[in-house]
Amino acid sequence: MEKMLHAAPVHATLPECFIFPSDKLPQAKSTSGAVSLPIIDLSLGRDEVRRAILHAGKEIGFFQVVNHGVSLEAMRDMEAVCQEFFALPAEDKAGLYSEDTGKATRIYSSTMFDTGAEKYWRDCLRLACSFPDVGDSPRGWPDKPARLREVVERFTAQTRGLGMHILRLLCEGLGLRPDYLDGDISGGDVVLHVNHYPPCPDPTATLGLPPHCDRNLLTLLLPSMVRGLEVSYNGDWIKVDPVAGAFVVNFGCQLEVVTNGTLKSIEHRVMTNLGVARTTVATFIMPTTDCLIGPAAEFLSDDNPPAYRTMTFGEFKRIYSVVKLGLSLNLTTNLKDVQKQV
Repeated sequence: MEKMLHAAPVHATLPECFIFPSDKLPQAKSTSGAVSLPIIDLSLGRDEVRRAILHAGKEIGFFQVVNHGVSLEAMRDMEAVCQEFFALPAEDKAGLYSEDTGKATRIYSSTMFDTGAEKYWRDCLRLACSFPDVGDSPRGWPDKPARLREVVERFTAQTRGLGMHILRLLCEGLGLRPDYLDGDISGGDVVLHVNHYPPCPDPTATLGLPPHCDRNLLTLLLPSMVRGLEVSYNGDWIKVDPVAGAFVVNFGCQLEVVTNGTLKSIEHRVMTNLGVARTTVATFIMPTTDCLIGPAAEFLSDDNPPAYRTMTFGEFKRIYSVVKLGLSLNLTTNLKDVQKQV
């Protein structure tokens, strides 16, 4: 636990291992007067909503959804219990600390990717929820706060339901049958990352997370109202202004592979701030480990041959496991190049 940022004494200065050269930390544009994430009202007509999701996905790869069906109570309870967890005494969390990336439930610092010596200003509680019965989730979950398991299970069930609804709307927009992405490609454990970014003594010199793309199928983020997320767009970074009661949604790498590049998994990063802690919850809809994923026949033709290799999700995670800041200066991650490393 001594490696956990939130459990350590307040840092007056930023430790050397967190500092990056300024040329590797290009500043983002403000969304004011520039580009902002589309906000999609899921209570509107089905045709309008699926067109909006498809357009937003192709244009930016990220969007926010409101009137999404996840109860306000479930969202507020989740935010509260996560903050309570990180406020617990260090001894109540020490048994959860692990640097083993294969462990389903753990607390760790920095990032899950192999970044060499690079360190990032973030602590994370990782939880894996079994599907379809969230109540059968693996043992080893935190036993404090006492209501954590109940709150997480209710939140996860509702959030996964929202994710599957978005995927079905997306399939319809692409001209596929609504359940095209049901089954193993979305049937793995639902993984939650409770991200905690403590106040940082020098936000201009470090990052909370490096530029990366999500390896899964679909991600839904319950954002803090404190800014931090930034998205790559047209060779620049744009700040995401969180909307009260909304989820931020982005496509994972597996959607890019299945659609043979029609949809893109977009690079994003997290900035830190000086004044307040920021806690977010990312819900990842995952394939099963042995799910074989490649470009679907519906997206292939003589003029559009497969651009990605077919492999299991487990193989993909093994290949796409290294993220270093110096590799991301062009603000893009080319999956085609990543797969050539096999």
